[in-house]
Amino acid sequence: MGIPVLILGESGSGKSTSMRNFEPDEIGVFNVAGKPFPFRKKLPAYNNAGYDLIYARLPRRDQNGNFPEKYRRAYVIDDSQYLMAFASFARAKEKGYGKFTDFAVDFFSLIHFVVNEMPPDCIVYFLNHVETGENGMIKIKTVGKMLDSQLTVEGLFSIVLLCRATKDRHCFITQSEGISTAKSPMGMFHAEIDNDLKSVDTTIREYWGLAPLTGKKKEEKTENKEEKPDVAR
Repeated sequence: MGIPVLILGESGSGKSTSMRNFEPDEIGVFNVAGKPFPFRKKLPAYNNAGYDLIYARLPRRDQNGNFPEKYRRAYVIDDSQYLMAFASFARAKEKGYGKFTDFAVDFFSLIHFVVNEMPPDCIVYFLNHVETGENGMIKIKTVGKMLDSQLTVEGLFSIVLLCRATKDRHCFITQSEGISTAKSPMGMFHAEIDNDLKSVDTTIREYWGLAPLTGKKKEEKTENKEEKPDVAR
C-alpha cells in the first residue's frame, strides 16, 4: 500500500517551499493551482492538475494486481484543498447538498486510492491549508461538513505535519501540542524539524525500511504541462 502524508499550514507558512531540496528525478508535483514555485529549482510539475490527471499519472496496480516496472516513488499534491475548492466554485450555482457529498467522496477516494492501489514504496504528500475547528483545534481545511463530521480526514494519515513560521525560521511541528491535529509515529521525528520535505521523505523511508529515492529505480520522465483544472473524476 502507498503512504499518504499530510502537510498542513497557512498560506506563506512554508508548505510549497519545503519541496526545494528534491531533485527533478526524485519527485512529481501536481500543481493544482498552477502557481509558480517559491524557489528557483525546476521540478517536474503538472500545472492546474485535477482529479483526472492525478489518477492518470499515479502508478497503480494493473488488472493482474501487478505494479509497473518503472514509476516515481514520491509525489506532491500542492495545494490539495483546491481540488475541493475549485469543484465547489464550478458548481456554486447548483442547489442542494448533494454536491457536497460529491466533494467529500472525491477527496476521500483519492486518499483511499493512494493507500490501496499504489506501490508500497510510494509516498504522496498532500499539502493543504488549515482552519480552526469548533473545538479550537487547527485542522485540515475542507469544503462542507461531511469530511469532518463523518470521516475526520487526519485519521486516514499516519503522519500529519504542521507548518510553523516565525521571523527567524520555518519548521514542521510533528506532534499535536494540544492545539492541532499534527502527529507522527513514535520516534520517527523530533518534536520540531526543519521544513525540508526531502529530509522528511528520507526519514520516513529509513523508519519503515523503504529504499531511498536516489539510485534505486529509474524514474519516469514528466514534463511541465499546462492543463485546465479538472474538478471531477
